Amino acid sequence: MYVRHLQLVDFRSWEKVDLALRPGPTVFVGRNGEGKTNLVEAVGYLATMSSHRVSADAPLVRHGAAQAVVRAALRREDRELLVEVEVNPGRANRVRVNRAALPRPRELLGLVKSVLFAPEDLTLVRGDPAERRRFLDDLLVSRTPRLAGVRSDYDRVLKQRNALLKTARMARGDALATLDVWDAHLVDYGGQLLAARLALVADLAPHVARAYATVAGAGGAAAGLGYASTVPLAGDGAPIAPDTPIPRAAELSAALRERIAERRRDEVDRGMTLVGPHRDDLVLHLGAVPAKGFASHGESWSLALALKLGCFGLLRADGEEPILVLDDVFATLDAGRRAALAEVARSAEQTLITAAVLDDVPDELRGARVEVGEGTATLVEEGPGV
Repeated sequence: MYVRHLQLVDFRSWEKVDLALRPGPTVFVGRNGEGKTNLVEAVGYLATMSSHRVSADAPLVRHGAAQAVVRAALRREDRELLVEVEVNPGRANRVRVNRAALPRPRELLGLVKSVLFAPEDLTLVRGDPAERRRFLDDLLVSRTPRLAGVRSDYDRVLKQRNALLKTARMARGDALATLDVWDAHLVDYGGQLLAARLALVADLAPHVARAYATVAGAGGAAAGLGYASTVPLAGDGAPIAPDTPIPRAAELSAALRERIAERRRDEVDRGMTLVGPHRDDLVLHLGAVPAKGFASHGESWSLALALKLGCFGLLRADGEEPILVLDDVFATLDAGRRAALAEVARSAEQTLITAAVLDDVPDELRGARVEVGEGTATLVEEGPGV
């Protein structure tokens, strides 16, 4: 898959941009603050309906405008797709595919596949569990779009259940009976989400291990992935070994129901849901120890890069060819990591790269250049080694 044409209206700093793109590597070059990242962010938004830089849609709309539009013509094997998203802060976004409106914006998820690596990804190793949960769920939905509905339903039930728990301490029997109803929904959606996450971690782990071995070089500790859950059956954070049996959704729902019953008094006292996938964590390992708190700065960078290269390898193994987006990362990498990343980027059907200085980008990735500055983005050169 690749983006053949990208149009933006009132997206971030761009009042309007209309840009033809090519397969292979394309480097967006310009000074900091000129809008390079905004261009590739728009491509990532089509894949995840979210930004890698902010958690809400409002900052994506240019100051003074009511809405933003991201429109892209994509080639997917022998098919052409025209995808258009209207970003409407405070209101429902609108999505069209080949000019036909989708009933729900989330139906776009899974249609456009991309993997983005940016300096912010260091938080996947050093940041809070919420960052890693979001990473897992975004990849999960990209592979299996129907799970967007499961995740949305789980979040909706969780919100309702938390609202009830906040008042349950002073409530009578009727309120607690209502809590039982929400418990049933929570364990249903929660079991499905847990089973899907565990299967994903098992599938992703060998790709991350291979990528880390390549990036870190000989002699480094082996990378592993584990899942730490508030439901013991779902995992204690230890690295998942190959061919580890994954509990079925029904088994996980039953275990979740049992654990909720055990923590009911604590939940009522604290006014929040203490058990479920919303409190779990993806645990990254280097050798026998968790990476968080033990990995050096260089190891953390290598592991963050390996996570994203692992995603790329997994989606490719699924039979998809995701768009690879590299946002201002080459300047921060040493020679070994640059070479490992360049090898994967060169093999992708389309790689979009941002850089303040062209010299930061390896020669073999200078297939096309887009100069960004003073409110314009212009394809000025093509060809290897420009």
